[in-house]
Amino acid sequence: MRPQESTSPRPISESKPRFILIGEDDKDDEDLLKEIFNSVNDSFSIVFISNGQQVLTYLQNLREHLPCLILLDYNMPVLNGADILEALKKDPRYNHVPKVIWSTSTSETFRKICLQAGANEYIIKPSNMTELTEMVRHMISFC
Repeated sequence: MRPQESTSPRPISESKPRFILIGEDDKDDEDLLKEIFNSVNDSFSIVFISNGQQVLTYLQNLREHLPCLILLDYNMPVLNGADILEALKKDPRYNHVPKVIWSTSTSETFRKICLQAGANEYIIKPSNMTELTEMVRHMISFC
């Protein structure tokens, strides 16, 4: 897998009203998620950010519309998914926004930490396209 080259937010489309924020530092995972989200339901804008601190900064700078879903990779540079969840938990603006952690880690400890920090779900990254497509359908149901 290739590391992420850019750290600036990269929306798929600016014209769609609802959006999903995805914190993911792996460019291959980003490309795959773009493809699958668009094939399942292309009515959402998707914003990708590859650094945990930048996820928080982006969210804090939003004035009006919050994402309908925040999907976070557990292992990201600067702040991991659990760190982001803990920070978001302190601001009631984000209480109603579903938050999902996705990770390659099957650690029960990581899962518990994330759920206690405010994640609605902790999902193990699927290993095949069928499971990944089902996971995306499930995530879109939060919106």
